[in-house]
Amino acid sequence: MTSLDINKFFPEQLTITEISETEEKIVIELESRTKQGACPCCGVVSARYHGTYVRKVQDLPMMRKAVTLQIKAYEYNCEDPDCEVVSFAETIDGFLNHYSRKTERLADLICTIALETSCEGCSRICKAMNITISPDSVIRLLIRRYETQPEQVCSSTIGVDDFAFAKRKTYGTIIVDEETHKPVAVLEGRDKDTLKKWLEHNKHVKAVTRDRASAYASAIEETLPAAMQIADRFHLHQNLLEAVRGALNGSVPATVKIPVNTENSDDENEDETVKKTPD
Repeated sequence: MTSLDINKFFPEQLTITEISETEEKIVIELESRTKQGACPCCGVVSARYHGTYVRKVQDLPMMRKAVTLQIKAYEYNCEDPDCEVVSFAETIDGFLNHYSRKTERLADLICTIALETSCEGCSRICKAMNITISPDSVIRLLIRRYETQPEQVCSSTIGVDDFAFAKRKTYGTIIVDEETHKPVAVLEGRDKDTLKKWLEHNKHVKAVTRDRASAYASAIEETLPAAMQIADRFHLHQNLLEAVRGALNGSVPATVKIPVNTENSDDENEDETVKKTPD
């Protein structure tokens, strides 16, 4: 009979000391075996212990039971005299970050569910899986994950357009790489300053496809005067339709008399007046 070694599900820096189980949850006590840690502020690696403390974090559920990890972790003193951080908690990359209350693998699961459903739906699904998290916490987790992602590098041709976070209330700006057709940035707001700030860090852009918004045109002209500004296909069609409509409205009279041939009518020469239907 083969037994399951639970230690293999945790990093080598952690050792299981005790496991307790109730009808609702499983508590796993672990002890850290690290000898040094990197300061999250300055990045200097320190081996000076400051003390120990117990961290309680959520992990992936097991056998339909909530799993809580009680980790006896170390706190290190920062050895950089110019750093404003005195002491910091150790981190285990890929498993547990500084001051996190959830393991990274649990956070990955929550983000995946949220992206496939919604923050409200994710919270309800997690509750059914015995994972404790509120919809607001899901939003904060997604924002934190987004902010820690490396900034994407776009090609020399981009597309810029606005969209609504909330219909007719809150707007943003999306920037798409024209070569890969993938979004590279989502900006809060759709004014000139919002786009200018992003363009100042992307001076390699040579062509921008945009709508007819004057704010975007001004931002591009002021930041990248040599860049080519291209009207997208939708707005080219819209401009054409407006031009045709304007030409028709200027040349076609408001009323058009159409002769009606009525053989059985006494007034054969009577004309019927037809008014042009307004747009």
